[in-house]
Amino acid sequence: MGKDDTGREWARHWRYPHLPRLDLLRAHYVRHTFPRHAHDGYVIAAVTGGIEEIGMPGGTLRAGPGSVVLINPEVPHTARAGEPGGWAYSTLYPSRELITEVAAELGTLRGTPGFTAEMVLDARGAKLITEVHRAAEAGNALAADTLLRAVVARMLGRHAAPLPARAVSRAGASDAERARAVLEERMAGPPSLEQLAAELGTSPFALLRAFRERYGMPPHTWLTDARVRRARRLLDAGGAPAEVAVTVGFTDQPHLNRHFTRIVGVPPGAYRRGRTA
Repeated sequence: MGKDDTGREWARHWRYPHLPRLDLLRAHYVRHTFPRHAHDGYVIAAVTGGIEEIGMPGGTLRAGPGSVVLINPEVPHTARAGEPGGWAYSTLYPSRELITEVAAELGTLRGTPGFTAEMVLDARGAKLITEVHRAAEAGNALAADTLLRAVVARMLGRHAAPLPARAVSRAGASDAERARAVLEERMAGPPSLEQLAAELGTSPFALLRAFRERYGMPPHTWLTDARVRRARRLLDAGGAPAEVAVTVGFTDQPHLNRHFTRIVGVPPGAYRRGRTA
C-alpha cells in the first residue's frame, strides 16, 4: 500500500505490540464509504487532507485538515468523502480501559469519561495524533506511548465529562435490549423481525422503532456490524477468515470480506497481517 494522496486509495489498520490497548488506522479514501456502525471503544481521528463527512446521530460533520473527530463507544456513525479527492486521516482507537486509566491518572473526571464535542479544530492535537502513528511505525515504543497519553490527556482535559448514567429503560427500550441479546446469542442463525417480535411479545414495527431509537440503526444493520466486530475478535485470536465467516453468520468468506472491508476499512487478510506484523 502506497502512502500517497494522488487519488489512489490506501489504508493500514494495525496494532503496535507495545500499545496493546490501541488500534491504529492511517488511510486515504476516495470512493470508500463506511456504513452506519459503532465501536466498542473510542475514536480520536485527525483529518490530514481533503474533507471527511461523518454522519452522527445529530447531523453531518465536515472535517478538514486540523480537525479532530471524537466519538464515544457505541455511538452509531457513517463516514464518506466530502469532496472528489476524498480524505486522508490518522485515527486512534483507544480501548475503554485505556481512556478510563488516563482519566483516573488526571484525577479530574469521575466515572466513565465521554467526549462532549464531536469535532474540534485543534491543529496541535491533530499533529500529536499523527506523531503517535509516526512513532509507532518507527518502532519507538517510548515516544509512541508518551505521545498517546499526551493526546488522550489533551482531549479529556478539554472536551470530556463523565458519561451520564443510563436512564431506567422504558418498555420499548427493554424490548430493544432483549432483542439485541437474542441476536448476539443466535448470530449465526438469527430469527426474522416477525419471529423476533413474537418471541418478545411485541409487534414488528414497535420493535423496529424501539431498536432504532435505542441503537441508532435497525436490527439488520446492527447485526451486520456486530458480526464484523465478533469477526475482528476471532481474527485477533488467530482464526482463519473462512472459518470466522461461517462462525459469525456470513454465508462465506467473500460475504465476510465485503462487509468487513466496508466497516473496518481494510479486508480481513490485511487486518490480520496488521495484528501479527
